[in-house]
Amino acid sequence: MVAPGRPLREGLDRILQAKMGAIIVVGDDPDVLAICSGGFLLDAEFSPQRMYELAKMDGAIILDKDIRRIARANVHLVPNPSVPTHETGTRHRTAERVARSLDVPVISVSEAMGSISVYRNDQKQVLHTISWLIDRTSQALQTLQRFKQRLDSVTSTLSTVEVEDLVTVRDVVTVLQRAEMVMRIASEVDGFLVELGEDGRLFALQLDELVEGVEQDKRLVMRDYLYDDNADSLQEAIDELSRLSIEDLLDLKQVIRILRLPQELSDLDANLEPRGYRLLLRLPRFPESVIEHIVKKFGTLQHVMRASISELEEVGGVGQARAKSVKDGLARLTEASILERYD
Repeated sequence: MVAPGRPLREGLDRILQAKMGAIIVVGDDPDVLAICSGGFLLDAEFSPQRMYELAKMDGAIILDKDIRRIARANVHLVPNPSVPTHETGTRHRTAERVARSLDVPVISVSEAMGSISVYRNDQKQVLHTISWLIDRTSQALQTLQRFKQRLDSVTSTLSTVEVEDLVTVRDVVTVLQRAEMVMRIASEVDGFLVELGEDGRLFALQLDELVEGVEQDKRLVMRDYLYDDNADSLQEAIDELSRLSIEDLLDLKQVIRILRLPQELSDLDANLEPRGYRLLLRLPRFPESVIEHIVKKFGTLQHVMRASISELEEVGGVGQARAKSVKDGLARLTEASILERYD
């Protein structure tokens, strides 16, 4: 609602440029009206110009939840004084108490600080200028691009050692670590894009291109190497990885712990065997359900690679054409791996 290009943001910017203050409540349900004292009833169509003019008075402005109408103006808000607040200024204290008491967004424009703060429940967001947001988004996307390049590099290495049956724990946890870092940076960029609104369209296209397939690859790598292969354990491990602090994420041993590997496989240089979900899903026109049947039948990628066409045909949903496609596809991956290794 307060992103650049939206009518509400235009009105807030007008107030800020005029070096005025304001408090605006977005919602006019009975709970909001119950803490309103004085002022006057408007029920007028919303416009940035009207909100700016009404902000010249000291009281709060009450908008409807859809920001289509201005319900009241010059209102004195009387929230519960026992509601805790961390703010010091009168306007900001009132805004925080209202937001914590009622489930409505409350916006405070600070005349002294020249800033706009949005309160909702226990959260506070200080809005940034468009130029600041564009600079930070550009920097974050550059950082994301560098991390994505590193992720692509270690993912390519993992694919190579998988077909050569040379995977180590280090190869696996490095990919998981880099993928998680990419998604965290992407999440930060996404926050900036929300604030930029329509002005962030081009950045959003770049972000989508950079993170395409990363979350899926992370899930498949986790599924290939997680010691307990079931849906509940997989989701639990993915959630646990996302909850790691930055310090723990940089510690590969903390990432190893999430894979639930037995003690003898918990060393970084220990060898692992992939189940094969990730590479098999790269084969064209292979639904995930068929891959499930193949992995369930053969257990590991190396067993799939060594299987004959007739053995593959026995798997439900495969058939002769798909069996040949599996053999040809894995042969191409092996050839590409050898060429890359000795290029």
